Amino acid sequence: MFSRALLFDMDGTLTDSDRFHHEAFVEFGKAYGVDIDEPTFLKYVSGQANSLIFKNLFPHVATEEHPRLADEKEALFRRLIVGRLKPIDGLIDVLNWAVERKVGLAVVSNAPRPNVSDMLAQLGVAEYFHTIVIGTELERGKPDPLPYLTGLERLGVTADRAIAFEDAPPGLRAAHAAKIATVGLTTTLDEATVKQNGADIAVPDYRAPALWELIGRVIG
Repeated sequence: MFSRALLFDMDGTLTDSDRFHHEAFVEFGKAYGVDIDEPTFLKYVSGQANSLIFKNLFPHVATEEHPRLADEKEALFRRLIVGRLKPIDGLIDVLNWAVERKVGLAVVSNAPRPNVSDMLAQLGVAEYFHTIVIGTELERGKPDPLPYLTGLERLGVTADRAIAFEDAPPGLRAAHAAKIATVGLTTTLDEATVKQNGADIAVPDYRAPALWELIGRVIG
């Protein structure tokens, strides 16, 4: 167990992967007559669980078919990202800082576990994390705080000694509801939007001085 923790979303937070999800959805949507432009992607896809994505974007497909469609889309996404992912600037420095100080590390994501495992391996950071929380494996995923509360419980850390890193509204709202200090990455949305959705600060990457100031203030 740990006395302090950093909890990270996956897509758009550890790596700028939303563009590959969009690419996959554009290609996948064509087969079903669904045009998924950028505004549609940001409104209905970014940060959402697949069950809700397919309910909103593919209502003309039988609900019982949605899991199969989701599996096909995610398989396409995993093919598209091979050799194309890189960590957000400064991420490795934050992870190394945490390891040196015995800070607990968790991934908290609404993405399917195969995606998270594959992406962590491709980024070369899988060994840093002590636990992976998948929202769709719980009773409630983001924007409910349960995934973050579960991450805290697994690491044995209280919310006041933790920081969450997010980029999309469902995750930002989840971390805020869990009463965790929240850093909003502006990989997908602008500063005003991430703050409106619960971020305490907004940063472009992990090199930002404001991020390190927050780390020093909350978990030292």
